[in-house]
Amino acid sequence: MQNWFLAPWPELIASPVVWITVTLVVYLAAFRIYDHFNNHPLLLPVLTAVIVVVGILMATGTPYAEYEQATRFLYFLIGPATVALAVPLYTQLPRLRQMWKPISVALLVGCFTAILSALGIAWVFGATTDTLLSLAPKSATMPIAMEVADLTGGIASLTTVACAITGISGAILTGGLLRFMKITDPVVHGFAMGLSAHAIGTGRAFQVDETTGAFSALGLSLNGVATAVIVPFVLAALGLFTF
Repeated sequence: MQNWFLAPWPELIASPVVWITVTLVVYLAAFRIYDHFNNHPLLLPVLTAVIVVVGILMATGTPYAEYEQATRFLYFLIGPATVALAVPLYTQLPRLRQMWKPISVALLVGCFTAILSALGIAWVFGATTDTLLSLAPKSATMPIAMEVADLTGGIASLTTVACAITGISGAILTGGLLRFMKITDPVVHGFAMGLSAHAIGTGRAFQVDETTGAFSALGLSLNGVATAVIVPFVLAALGLFTF
């Protein structure tokens, strides 16, 4: 009886439907908990859901590569979701026209800081060239970061993990850090969160208010483009990449 019950298990856990369902159910449960505790940053759904899903993968002995292949459809949805962020941003066009100069300066400073700090910290700890190439675009939104990593010779799967860690830590820390610095402008909060924590930070920003979310979407979008353009030149200047 026990063997009959366990026999179909390997085929069952290899099914994309099973892993997509598990991922969605875990995330929805994590979101309910997050909402119940008044959006506490340490209970960010992406963080708690990842911990639970990783636990399930370990308990079932499922390799991450197999899970990634089964949930590839969810990766596809990242692109359309990112494009959809332009809708709330459209409502802020009048303010954007007034603020394009400080936004441009903040974008360039933030983009270079994200790239160079990632490379510098990894180099100090003795990271390999492949690791450096993978970490350089980690502050861009995941679809763009993965493409940049493929272009420069990095490891896309490592870039994915780095993007997730960056987004989660940024979403948790950015709001508190800005409040500690007595910066309360929702435009600054939003743009900083989108630039540093991309899609995960933007999701957090939309839970604050529409203005914060819209400017977070702007920071995410502009930094994604800037990172895609700047990273190859920075890596080439450091001798890590050739065109």
